Amino acid sequence: MSKINYIITIILAVFTLEACKKDKTEFSDPYGDGKPPLGVTLSRDATPTPATGSVGTEVTFKATGLIPFKDKIKFMFNGEPGQVTEVTESTIKVKVPPFGSTGITSIAIDDQLVIGPIFKVTGLINIDPSFRATAGANNYVNQVYPLADGRNLILGWFTNYDNKGIITPLNRLVRTSADGEFDRTFRTGKAANGGLSRVIELGGKYIIAGGFSGYNQRTENISNITSLNIDGSIDTIGIKTYRRPSQTDTTKYFPKFNGGTNDFIGKIYKHQNKILATGNFRYYVRRVYTEHNHDFTRDTVILDSTEIRQVIRFNLDGSLDKTYRFDMGANKGRPSANGPIDSYMHTDADQLEKLVLFGSFTTFDQKAAGRLIRLGADGKIDASFKTGVGTDNSISSLTYNAVTKKYLITGIFRTYDGKSAISMALLNTDGSLDQTFNAKSFEGGYPGFARQLDDGLIVVSGSFKKYDNVTRNGFMVLNAKGELAANYNSTGPFSGTLNDIIQTKSADGKRGLLLIGGFDRFDNVQVSNIIRVTIE
Repeated sequence: MSKINYIITIILAVFTLEACKKDKTEFSDPYGDGKPPLGVTLSRDATPTPATGSVGTEVTFKATGLIPFKDKIKFMFNGEPGQVTEVTESTIKVKVPPFGSTGITSIAIDDQLVIGPIFKVTGLINIDPSFRATAGANNYVNQVYPLADGRNLILGWFTNYDNKGIITPLNRLVRTSADGEFDRTFRTGKAANGGLSRVIELGGKYIIAGGFSGYNQRTENISNITSLNIDGSIDTIGIKTYRRPSQTDTTKYFPKFNGGTNDFIGKIYKHQNKILATGNFRYYVRRVYTEHNHDFTRDTVILDSTEIRQVIRFNLDGSLDKTYRFDMGANKGRPSANGPIDSYMHTDADQLEKLVLFGSFTTFDQKAAGRLIRLGADGKIDASFKTGVGTDNSISSLTYNAVTKKYLITGIFRTYDGKSAISMALLNTDGSLDQTFNAKSFEGGYPGFARQLDDGLIVVSGSFKKYDNVTRNGFMVLNAKGELAANYNSTGPFSGTLNDIIQTKSADGKRGLLLIGGFDRFDNVQVSNIIRVTIE
């Protein structure tokens, strides 16, 4: 390197170093200007006076250090601001706000928060102490099926019910009293080896469905659906399976219901004295016991299959009913939906045995369908159900009330037939949008399930934290217009999902709701997947 080039290099290095020094950002100490504590306390140990209260109740809390900030205080009941009526050296008095609910109380002063005790806001919905199954179930409850004698069948994914299955598991099916008390006379043995979704009564038998391959001593040869005797035992039949001539004939016992699907069955219904099933399966399957296998070495059970997607009808013996939604020429079922489905079957006289399908599909039987369609009793698309373009995104639940004659849908959609519908919509029987109902904004999540009661009130659960800018922690009651119903929304945090909301009565005759699903908290109380609440 020449002397001149060396000098230029040194000069450039100096300039670069100086430039870096000038560009260096100066950061202040992030902890240097921390805000001093307010010196405010809101006692979590002292019981408020009164200890509980309804909307409008004036409540006294033990608190200190508030006098210097009395014009800045924002007192909240589970996130909703109440009216401060008095501040002293040792207390603060506040009125429970119109939509205050059970939960943690707090004081906000500017941008600093002081946490206080939990306060119970009383209202028109309360956990029913007369429901006997106080320990609930240890996993999802999918259905409560009422029996003619007043008892119930309860089924789902659980293996323990009201702590009666600790030693010997209660696998996914129990019988109870109307008040939830476990009935030991129902003899299911080991019951189902997988989840159960639904049960119906037909032909003097119980038909159960879900995602299972064995029941009690019959540990195989079931494909997600089978029949039970009324005492809970599996319905079986003796069959002489194919054997080589050198072997002695023996009779083996198999499930009498010979039929099923290759995947989970979500719903089953009585339909023209047959069994209609829906789910996201692709094949009907049955077993052949009277033909040999390839090497002739053992008793033979051959699994035979026929393509039929999502909607299928069985005869009572489990054979495939090819008179319903089946293309005889192609020897397979009709195309059905191009995405996941769920279903609802009408039992009311006006729409008897019509099947409503909803979910995430955009075509059905290769025709446009905006995630919602209705089939006639014959299995063909019902042209009288006019949904237009349907929803712009998936539908998570659909329920129908035969008294109000309205469908209620929830999901992550924003429109219905091109009109605004924020995650919930009320529909008329013909599928058109009921524009007297207007859902407000959801924050923190979406509604997962909702049902309209006979008096028009709408009960909603989901993952949301606020509705119409009011704290509602996943559970709320609306009026028929979509507004929060006064005095029905004082319950505290809800955690989980509901599968159904069943109108019933408490043991002392009060109006009640049976809530089932997969949830572990209601009104800020730890619960286990099934509870009954009274609703005034």
